[in-house]
Parts: sequence; structure tokens; C-alpha cells
Amino acid sequence: QVRLVESGGGLVQAGGSLRLSCAASGRTFSTYALGWFRQAPGKEREFVATMAISWSAGSTYYADSVKGRFTISRDNAKNTVYLQMNSLKPEDTAVYYCAAEGVRKGASLTTTSRYDYWGQGTQVTVSS
Repeated sequence: QVRLVESGGGLVQAGGSLRLSCAASGRTFSTYALGWFRQAPGKEREFVATMAISWSAGSTYYADSVKGRFTISRDNAKNTVYLQMNSLKPEDTAVYYCAAEGVRKGASLTTTSRYDYWGQGTQVTVSS
């Protein structure tokens, strides 16, 4: 049984930082994409960042709204993906979800349909 468990969310003031972690269990994702999405109240789930593996090299992709502030990384030995979030803004407030690709498919890395497994989410609240 595959599980993704996020941690690291919380309440932070604008300009602050948080580091989210997502630990996967049940299978390895070392050659598959691991990413982060978020969903604010009343809004659709949106892409934040992802890291894909191709030919043993990692490629990272970010939403324009977080470029330069967020950094995604992964530790394949721990089957874990991280999201370092700096210079947080109130508009970053959302539930953040970890996502893992289980089977290679043609959907874009920035869409939810690319991913087969999801965590339960962790709340990030940024106060002004």
C-alpha cells in the first residue's frame, strides 16, 4: 500500500520560511516525478513545483508565482521530497499536497492527472 505523508506545515508571518517534507512508503519513486500542489479555500488545486528524473538527472519545474522563492529537492535514498519555501506571502496560504507519479504517462508534469498518489495535505498559513 502506497502512502505519502506530508509534514512541516504551520503558521508563519509574511517573509518567513517553512520546509515541507513528504515521505513515501510502499514503493520507490526514484525514477518517477515527485511534486507539490496546493489548494486555497474556494479555489482549484494548483501546481507548485515538481522534480522529474530523466537519465539519472533531475529536472525541476516551478509555478511562476513561486519561482525564486521555493525550492524542491528530493532524497531518493529516503524516498522523500522536500519543498523549501522562503519569502512567504499571504497568498501562499493553502493546503499543500505531495504528489507522486506511479506510471509514466503523457500528461504534463504541471497537471494533477500526471500523478497517481497523493498525500493528505498539510496546512500552510501566512499572516500579513
